[in-house]
Amino acid sequence: MAETQRMTVYGRHPPCAYSSRLDDRRSKRMALRHERNRKPDKPDDFVCYESSDDEAETVTEGKQFLRTSFNFVDYVRARETNTREVRNINQEYGSRHILTHDLFKEYSVSLNNMNKVFCSQWLSDRQVVFGTKCNKLMVYDVATQKLDQIPSLHGRQLSPGGNVMPEQQCGIHSVQINPSRTLLSTGARNSNEIAIYRLPTLDPVCVGESGHRDWVFDMCWLDDEFLVSGSRDTKMALWRIDSDLAEAPDKADVPTHRLIQPVCVKECKSAQKVRALAFNKAYKEIAALTLNSFIHIWSAESFKQKISRKLPACQENVCLAVQDDGVYAIGCRSYTLLLDARTLQPIKKIPSRYSGCGIRSASFQGSVLTIGTGLGMLMFYDVRAQKYLESSINSNRTVVLKASKGYVFPDEEYIDGFQNVKYTPAIYTHCYDASGTRLFTAGGPLPANLYGNYAGLWQ
Repeated sequence: MAETQRMTVYGRHPPCAYSSRLDDRRSKRMALRHERNRKPDKPDDFVCYESSDDEAETVTEGKQFLRTSFNFVDYVRARETNTREVRNINQEYGSRHILTHDLFKEYSVSLNNMNKVFCSQWLSDRQVVFGTKCNKLMVYDVATQKLDQIPSLHGRQLSPGGNVMPEQQCGIHSVQINPSRTLLSTGARNSNEIAIYRLPTLDPVCVGESGHRDWVFDMCWLDDEFLVSGSRDTKMALWRIDSDLAEAPDKADVPTHRLIQPVCVKECKSAQKVRALAFNKAYKEIAALTLNSFIHIWSAESFKQKISRKLPACQENVCLAVQDDGVYAIGCRSYTLLLDARTLQPIKKIPSRYSGCGIRSASFQGSVLTIGTGLGMLMFYDVRAQKYLESSINSNRTVVLKASKGYVFPDEEYIDGFQNVKYTPAIYTHCYDASGTRLFTAGGPLPANLYGNYAGLWQ
């Protein structure tokens, strides 16, 4: 969980340097080596070898191991006193431990008569912001359980001829925060425009107009100033919110917002409706997922399209996630596809374990891929172990979180058939807090003609 390189205060060795630790380590490495050398009945297609497989351990490695403390108390004390000791912590340990030991408990969030939550982000350790299909931008306080609505921003909405176009609302599909957590981008009142808010106050900054002719489905920040948006019109727009624009005005001023134009708008070639975007920091590229089962790679530095690749037999590909190391995860109808970012070759097809559930949301928490399904279940796949996360309480089952029913308001035409159907919400969005020990999940009914919502906090 934590590693701290202890320094000697007095004497020749730190308190954690006792020789029996080396004997225990050698015996564990030998047992692990024997287990890996054992020939299985069916060999794995992909095998990873670590440095621990080496036969001999050098004297330097042994001394460094003796100086290293794996005690979390030592890590906390070194951090509190701000000593020069080198220390690091496994960020995913908390969430992995809670999941495998079945410690997550769901607390339902009442959303009244809102319709389908499409996107969400943690603003702080106690606030979650989310957007709905009924075009509401809401902030939920997990401590007081109160909901606050943030006013939508709107631009002039002019047509190419200069005439005012009618408002078109299809909901807020994306909520994104820039790396320094000073700006929040989301959909505006008109679904083909973007809105920028200042954090943490959520004061309006600007509205981006004239970038798209159809609904904006997703956005991603490249850095603190540049933002990319993707739309159903197959266009991708690059926006810049510079420091002068993002600066907070005097407190006496009434909150106002400016109108900005995109820096550049380009068509995504070989695309049909840009559905999801992700910024790959490791390779400085933008990945765009389109509804005709293509993934497109753009250079983040030049904003030029580099590669388009047809995905193998993918249907209903609506979500995209990227790992810190550069691996892409794409959610489809019956499986989740892992792609190598260097070649865009499929690494693994992860079966959904439940037929026809549909993958609606995906995110990486370290090496654990969290998968939200259309059947109200969250599944967790360990990318390093190449298998679903197994429970430490019951080794015969994998870790699955099942959402509560939520609320649904069926149409009159649909109500007769709905009475005989068991309602389970689709998990359209989920997000971890900074510590990885709390998980917000939200969504609603999967059929388009059903009006309803679901939201839950797992902690």
